[in-house]
Amino acid sequence: MNTASVLSDESHTYHGDTAWKTDVDEAMETAAAEDKPVLVYFWTTWCTYCEDYNKNAYVDPDVNDRLDDFVLLAVNLDDSSPEAKDLQQRYNANYPPQHVAITPDGELLVEINGYAETDSFIAYLDEAQSEWESR
Repeated sequence: MNTASVLSDESHTYHGDTAWKTDVDEAMETAAAEDKPVLVYFWTTWCTYCEDYNKNAYVDPDVNDRLDDFVLLAVNLDDSSPEAKDLQQRYNANYPPQHVAITPDGELLVEINGYAETDSFIAYLDEAQSEWESR
């Protein structure tokens, strides 16, 4: 299970105890090496729905079981790095929260725009995993 927080802004991570990578290249390399899809989470410190994900979805055992099947990448939409901006533009991530499940090569599997209740979020994760397995 993913349990270590990796983001530096401890007061505003909104990721619970879920370990999200923050380096785009590292996440993609890990996904390729482990043959897993990547779940990219676009968030900000001012996003109230991101806080709801933290309080609801990211603490749910069924969600965490499914997240183990992905390489997790958190991208702060306020990050101005070229890698973060490239992902934001590529997946049209203009407003948080947004999740995209992608292949290690960047092919879109599933997109989740806005906040999804935990049951819906689980269904999206299951759909993404199914798309990954059928490719």
